[in-house]
Amino acid sequence: MFFDAMHDSIGSTPLIRLRLDAPAGVEVCAKLEMHNPFAMKDRVARHMLLEARRLGVLLPGAPVIESSSGTMALGIALVGRSLGHPVHIVTDPRIDPITLAKLRALGCEVHVVDRMSSHGWQSARLERLEQLRADLPGAFWPQQYSNPDNPGAYRALARELVTDLGTVDVLVGAVGSGGSLCGTARALRRHNPDLYVVGVDCVGSALFAQPDRPGRLQSGLGNSLQPANLDTSLLDEVHWLNDHEAFAATHDLAREQQIFAGNTSGSVYQVLRFLAAHGEPGRRIVGIFPDRGDRYADTVYSRDHWDEHRLSELELAPQPREVVYGTEVHSWSRASLQDVRPLRRTLLFVESNTTGTGMAALRLARALDFTPVLLTSEPTRYTGLDDTGADVVVCDTNSLPALRETVQARFRAQEIAGITTTSDFYVPTVAELATWLGAPGNPAEAMRTCRDKAKLRETLARAGVRQPRFVVVRDAAAGATAAAKVGLPCVVKPVDDSGSTNVLRCTSAEQVSAHVAHILARTVNARGLPTAGTALVEELADGPEYSVEMFSVEGRHHCVGVTAKSVTGTPYFVEHQHLFPAPVPPAVAEELARTARAALTAAGVRSGPTHTELRLVADGPVIIEVNPRLAGGMIPEMIRLATGTGLLEQQVRAATGQDPLLEPEFTRQGGIRFLIAERAGRVIEIEGADRAAAVAGVDRVTVTVRPGAEVRPAQDAYGRLGYIIATSERPDEIEDVLDAAERELRFVYEDSVYEDAAHGDAQEPTGAGNR
Repeated sequence: MFFDAMHDSIGSTPLIRLRLDAPAGVEVCAKLEMHNPFAMKDRVARHMLLEARRLGVLLPGAPVIESSSGTMALGIALVGRSLGHPVHIVTDPRIDPITLAKLRALGCEVHVVDRMSSHGWQSARLERLEQLRADLPGAFWPQQYSNPDNPGAYRALARELVTDLGTVDVLVGAVGSGGSLCGTARALRRHNPDLYVVGVDCVGSALFAQPDRPGRLQSGLGNSLQPANLDTSLLDEVHWLNDHEAFAATHDLAREQQIFAGNTSGSVYQVLRFLAAHGEPGRRIVGIFPDRGDRYADTVYSRDHWDEHRLSELELAPQPREVVYGTEVHSWSRASLQDVRPLRRTLLFVESNTTGTGMAALRLARALDFTPVLLTSEPTRYTGLDDTGADVVVCDTNSLPALRETVQARFRAQEIAGITTTSDFYVPTVAELATWLGAPGNPAEAMRTCRDKAKLRETLARAGVRQPRFVVVRDAAAGATAAAKVGLPCVVKPVDDSGSTNVLRCTSAEQVSAHVAHILARTVNARGLPTAGTALVEELADGPEYSVEMFSVEGRHHCVGVTAKSVTGTPYFVEHQHLFPAPVPPAVAEELARTARAALTAAGVRSGPTHTELRLVADGPVIIEVNPRLAGGMIPEMIRLATGTGLLEQQVRAATGQDPLLEPEFTRQGGIRFLIAERAGRVIEIEGADRAAAVAGVDRVTVTVRPGAEVRPAQDAYGRLGYIIATSERPDEIEDVLDAAERELRFVYEDSVYEDAAHGDAQEPTGAGNR
């Protein structure tokens, strides 16, 4: 195979079947990561540096610095130099002469610390690294111990195992930074939830509740610090080997399997032999072998080194001693981690919508025994935030690098249960972060497709999913031509806004051009995010509007139900009533659901809630939008009252890797009526809310404006004044209940001049619509 650069040759390492004494039907394989150009950490170096370049954190030609005494140093040297970066490696006197020679030959500057500090060699290296960061402005530090791109690099290794083997039952790997074993295990569990994971550590390492002994001789595994990437919740069992046992097993590996490897591979081999001997027929056990043995010629394979350190005087246990986790060990021992789990984990939220749904999600996360954390750039945006009990972290949520930096600095891998949002605008960002963290979620590209209505239209067109005719417009001068192609009247909208903002029915080519120009003139949205600078001109779909509420699990799309939606008269499209379930024949509901499923599949949606809007035209349903998040407009609350199914709870469950519970507990008719100003003016009094709430069947009356507010007839979801939610045992009565409640409400106006802001920049008010 021909490669353009050396770093392109990383990966696709051999997998071999080991010849071991094992019961019939037990298969033991070794993934030879040592067959990367240098070793296993080549994967990590490539993934980290390419991601940093993609995000603009590592600029072309900027220095790269890292702390390592082994294969991570070689990986950074290989990839960094291959990409044209100066590379600085901070190491310590334990570095072997071969690695040191390779680093210098590759053109790296190597900084060797001369003494330990408070936490051994690791902390001494990190102190020197901080000095380098101050001396080299703009330098990138990959931070292998805390950067989720370390475990993230091993998703590729997991894919290779699945491709070669199909199923892995037991995974065994050495633990140093926590990246290789945790990253591979997390990815493999997507394919086999019952995967059993065994970690291998060394005696004297502090990783698994043991006292730190800096004088240990093994390298490539163990640690004096607790790396943030180590997620013990992914491991079922841990083994410790002393230096004698690890080195002896490495010799056995060379002699018995003809694999000349380092002590990390030798330690994994020792545990593989034990697990193979006790394996059940049909079990497939895989061990990860990280590096070759050439670096260890003067240590592991040197009799003088053995004699100097009196290794033969250490115990050489024939099998592991079972101990309770936390018991100090001195020779081969094993302990179960299945009962050693974090009691409470954190669920991260990136921003929120500004309706009650967002704050309810934070409260619900706490009720489900998670610690909710809201990452936000502006906490004051959210009414009721203080009452949710959520931790609030202020950061730049409009910057993916800034969000990553904040999460990496504040949270350990095993603390994070998942990440989610109730804001339309941040769905793609959350998908990026979920992938980075290895958390449950959707592909980022699928979320970008759904959020960009132009990309969605083009994707659905390629898949043959029914939708209106459309033209994507990036130049105001092309508006009239687009109108001629789709026909008049038509709909003009931005491709990336929310809540029907700037969606307009146009009846002339001049109106189309003017509205396209207005859309393209906006450079940021209500959250300060840059707009796409693109408008969509599309055919007006003439027919009733519906939305299909779905939950997806591993690409299977479960229909929760269909909502009937009523909108105001043109030229705006403001939803003023929802009914659930929609009063349509079962065959129509199924056709709507089938069309929505086809759209989700085409877009690549795989997980969590979606809210797909359709119009039912003369010859069947057509897709209007696919919203890759829970429905807004209080639809989830209406569904909860009508069926007992809490969709917000199911979103939390999906975000934390649990299967959603979607079977209804009962069936009632639900309805929402939105309050919309009949004319422009200043509201001086709101009468009758208590009487409206007392109407039989009404669950809630919420008014979102206060006396003194200037209002006007709504032009988008943000202009609504409140809502009424009701239920009924009889579908034919629900609108009567809503009518009766609405008649009790009265908005008293003080006449005032209200400037028509149809083409003004929309401000995001509090209390209406899904943001």
